[in-house]
Amino acid sequence: MSQAAERAEGAAPGHEWRNWSGNVTARPSAVARPTRVAELAELVAGATAAGRAVKAVGAGHSFTPIAATDGLQITLDGLTGVLRADRNTGLVTVAAGTRLRALNRTLALLGLALPNLGDIDSQSIAGALATGTHGTGGRYQGITADVRGLQLVLADGSVVDLQAGGDDPELFEAARLGLGALGVISAVTLQCVPAFDIVAHEYPAPLSDVLADLPGLVDAHDHAELFWFPWTDRALVKANRRLAPGADEGRPLPRWRGVLEDEILANGLFEAVCRVGAQRPALVPQLNAVAARALGERTYTAPSDRVFVSPRRVRFVESEYAVPRAAVAEILEGLDTFVRRTRAPILFPVEVRFLAADDVWLSTAYQQDVAYVAVHQFRGMPADHYLAELESLAAAHGGRPHWGKVHSLAADRLRELYPRFEDFRAVRDRVDPSRTFANEHLRRVLGD
Repeated sequence: MSQAAERAEGAAPGHEWRNWSGNVTARPSAVARPTRVAELAELVAGATAAGRAVKAVGAGHSFTPIAATDGLQITLDGLTGVLRADRNTGLVTVAAGTRLRALNRTLALLGLALPNLGDIDSQSIAGALATGTHGTGGRYQGITADVRGLQLVLADGSVVDLQAGGDDPELFEAARLGLGALGVISAVTLQCVPAFDIVAHEYPAPLSDVLADLPGLVDAHDHAELFWFPWTDRALVKANRRLAPGADEGRPLPRWRGVLEDEILANGLFEAVCRVGAQRPALVPQLNAVAARALGERTYTAPSDRVFVSPRRVRFVESEYAVPRAAVAEILEGLDTFVRRTRAPILFPVEVRFLAADDVWLSTAYQQDVAYVAVHQFRGMPADHYLAELESLAAAHGGRPHWGKVHSLAADRLRELYPRFEDFRAVRDRVDPSRTFANEHLRRVLGD
């Protein structure tokens, strides 16, 4: 037995793994933390030969069991850092376990940035790709569309380097958003852009007014999103505009205000409010009304990643669907009707974001401009019926579920939603016929 396999065999007996929100747990029979690609390949080959399942994990920020296993769990925290960077082309190769926040810091030092980001930066880059992390921007795409190359460890332990237009274009296309079903990503090459600042404008507004001119909001701003507070007609709008590299416009947010609004109010006080709502659900409508009235307007300029990313310390479960932009108003109206009819104690605002179409096979924005509607519930509070209601409302519009967030769809329905679904399955059959990287969740969403 190899040294790598021996370390995995002896790791953490009885170890329980939990995802970030705590809604998914697993008991892997072994845990390994490789620090070299050769060691990772040896671990995967040994597990396949032994008939043991393998799942790689990063930050565990998915709300689904996509990374859960009772076999070998491979933690990617030992494979981190920027491996190569070309400031002229913007191509940056980064190890798979690198957290987005660390990548953003390094890119800033290089004078580069990712074109778009989600609002959470704790994920590993491999995890963000595997689940289709996106961000917002009516003319921009998600992170998977920025992938120009991948290094992938296959089930037999072979290490393949994939590029757009390379020797295996189908594997490259499938692996850009691979659900962890094709192999373990060890490194990724991303197309970055020159670092840029954003003028961020955040303001409260009646939801009805926002929805009345939603196309205008999306078209007039590079990165627009809104947060609607259930039980109210109030929304917080974020209407953000990119500045050309080197442009100097606007003022930074005073440090004291950032700490007060983003840390003390949006996290510390909000968690206290959620705990009150969990203990006394009847107070939730009043709590939401107070929170909505407390929203203030602010405008500031900051580097792109500091605007895209928001501190998220209050834990929750989430479901999100990509739908046609014209469906947003109807879906929000349906959620409002559901909340009021069932008196559901929903404290988290509903988040609406926008993205341009791309060509990534399993992307929720594949060949269509979309809006994303996301619902959240405070960890430990009843969530199932609320999440199911969003799923039902989205289904009427051909909604595609975010791969990293709670949904109940299985292969028979997902096949109808993704034109390249069978192409993806064919690639999977070719590179992982023994299903080394399968688990119960993937058996449901991809079928066997």
